[in-house]
Amino acid sequence: QVQLVESGGGLVQAGGSLTLSCAASGRTFSNYRMGWFRQAPGKKREFVAAISRGGVNTYYAGSVKGRSTISRDNAKNTVYLQMNSLKREDTAVYYCAADPRTLYTGQYDYWGQGTQVTVSS
Repeated sequence: QVQLVESGGGLVQAGGSLTLSCAASGRTFSNYRMGWFRQAPGKKREFVAAISRGGVNTYYAGSVKGRSTISRDNAKNTVYLQMNSLKREDTAVYYCAADPRTLYTGQYDYWGQGTQVTVSS
């Protein structure tokens, strides 16, 4: 099992930038595919970005592609999500998640408690 703790959320003006961090503890971090998700008020949780175990492959939702970068530092057991050109619609609670599967299924077994990102106009 792996424990995940997000940080870095906050209030930012539209057009600004923010970097979220997710620190993992427990099992070997490099054994997990990592993802970022978000949930806005009244909406379902949605996929934001994912990164492979070694950090070579990354995947993005269309809504953030070109504005966000997911990265990981396996030596620090941490995954990051850098977000630029933030929009009001990026306002949400952001969660990181870990997937232990070798093959990608879209499922994640472990979740953090989330960090709030609020974008003001």
